[in-house]
Amino acid sequence: MELHNLKPAKGATHHDKRVGRGAGSGHGGYSTRGLKGAKSRSGYSSKLGFEGGQMPLQRRLPKFGFTNIDRVEYKAINLSVLEDLAAKHNLTEVTFETFVEAGFVSSKDKVKILGNGTITRALAVKANAFSKSAEAAIVAAGGSVEKL
Repeated sequence: MELHNLKPAKGATHHDKRVGRGAGSGHGGYSTRGLKGAKSRSGYSSKLGFEGGQMPLQRRLPKFGFTNIDRVEYKAINLSVLEDLAAKHNLTEVTFETFVEAGFVSSKDKVKILGNGTITRALAVKANAFSKSAEAAIVAAGGSVEKL
């Protein structure tokens, strides 16, 4: 067997449907499009989600839930991250700008300090919000907490 005499397996290939080539072809007349309706006409293109005039699934399903327009979204930073950041850069004060420079948040975000992890350094921490456990841990380590 050589490359020039390889063939696909029997039944693996088939001829394209030749439509509109006369009655003898079996695909003459309406050219497999049917009699009437948008799909039989030239220039037809289906719109996304269109179901032939039937109410589309997207509109049939119930909408539920509620979006609170006053919701405040915080970026969470744990005590363990705070400890690592302070150790790495030898800090005594951690501010919002520190988090931005470290790449944890963007300048538009708000920061909430959470109590996961431990803190051993006395840090002055300034953030938008604190969990009770985080606040207690920072104060217990000899640090201070300031809400922005």
